[in-house]
Amino acid sequence: MSSFSRRGFTLGLMAAGTLAACNNGVGSGGGAVIDARVDATLNQMYNEYPGTRDLASRASGMLVMPLITNAGFGLGGSFGRGALRVGPSTVDYYSATSGSAGLQIGAQQFSYVLFFMTPDALLEFRQSPGWAASANIEYAVSNQSDMLRAETTTSLSPVIAVVFGQTGLRLGATLEGSKYTRIIP
Repeated sequence: MSSFSRRGFTLGLMAAGTLAACNNGVGSGGGAVIDARVDATLNQMYNEYPGTRDLASRASGMLVMPLITNAGFGLGGSFGRGALRVGPSTVDYYSATSGSAGLQIGAQQFSYVLFFMTPDALLEFRQSPGWAASANIEYAVSNQSDMLRAETTTSLSPVIAVVFGQTGLRLGATLEGSKYTRIIP
């Protein structure tokens, strides 16, 4: 019986490792899938918010997160994968995760782009083993789809977030507390 338990445990570990390996996307074209989603997300943002083209042209880099899924019932969390673009090229892939506790219920999905407006902000992000979004991110919001607030686009903030495409039954999308980790798709 003892032998069977060890064998079952070993087989269980092997199965878990195999499933984890299947999910990480290595060799599966995961990078190409993320890049296609990033391109579609940027096209949607540029069409809905034309002022973001100017932000993009002035940014040192952009982290594009095509789809973040956020759900909570007392305890909550969110997850998504995206790409860091410097100019037209993808230089790294990232996952974004967050957790929360408190009075909350519901689920939502949304897209966002972090614009790193200074080379120092981009360098800090890239050199960090797990960069965490904090309260110093400035959010670009607009009541009209054709323009962002002027103070946002002329801001001296090192990181500007544009959140859009929200769907679901949970109010508000915040990036504060999100942790970004470099991944290999």
